Order: sequence, then C-alpha cells, then structure tokens
Amino acid sequence: MTPPHLRTRFVLIAAQAAYFCLAGWVVLWQSWLSPHPHLNAQIMAGIWVLPLLLPLRGIIAGKPYTFAWANFILMFYFLHALTLLWVDEGERWLAGVELCLVSTAFVGNALYARLRGRELGSRLKRLSQVEKEENERYRG
Repeated sequence: MTPPHLRTRFVLIAAQAAYFCLAGWVVLWQSWLSPHPHLNAQIMAGIWVLPLLLPLRGIIAGKPYTFAWANFILMFYFLHALTLLWVDEGERWLAGVELCLVSTAFVGNALYARLRGRELGSRLKRLSQVEKEENERYRG
C-alpha cells in the first residue's frame, strides 16, 4: 500500500498533466487541426484556451481549492465535447479526445482536492455532527 502523500503526489501529477494536455489539445484543435473557416485561427485558439488559464497559477502551485473550482471551468469543455459528439460527424474524433482529456482532468482535480484537503485537515463536518452541535447550542 502506498503512503497517502505519495498517492496524493501521483494524483496531483496526473491532474496537472490532464489539465495541461487539455489546454494544448484545445490550442492544437482550434489553430491547426480544424480551424474556424471564417475567423483567425490564432485568435480563436486564444479565446478557447483563455478560460483554462484562469486557474493556472493555483494548478501549478498545487492548491486544492483551485483544483476544486477549476472543475466548473472544465464543465464548459465537457459540454462542448458532448455537443460535438452528438452534432458534428466531421469533428467527432476531436471531440472524443477532448472528452477523454476533460474527464480525466475532472476526476483528477476532484480526487486531488479531496486527498490534499484531508492531508491539510480542512475536512467538512458531517451533517449529523453539525445538527448535533446546533441542537446543543440551541438547547444549551
């Protein structure tokens, strides 16, 4: 069995790798593999990668809170991939790669935030414990 900190480190590296691969894939897709026919490819690639750059500092630093809220940004790319899988036969394989990368990043982010949060002791209390404390305070 691996020690908890090694498992957390492995998940961190996997989550970061998936996140950076997704950013690279988006740029590659929008600028070279299938650029928009009527718009500048570099500008479109920049627009598509811009949301992924917002949490970049915290992703690099390994902050668990950043990994948790970065999943909200990843949902945009998840919906994009699912929509293209359904609608566009010509870009279906591109969307499939995006879906795999975004799913891996999502799971990695959530798992890292959970594991690192436990290591730091920033766990949320169970609802039953919160109710018990409130009852004691109310009746006490």
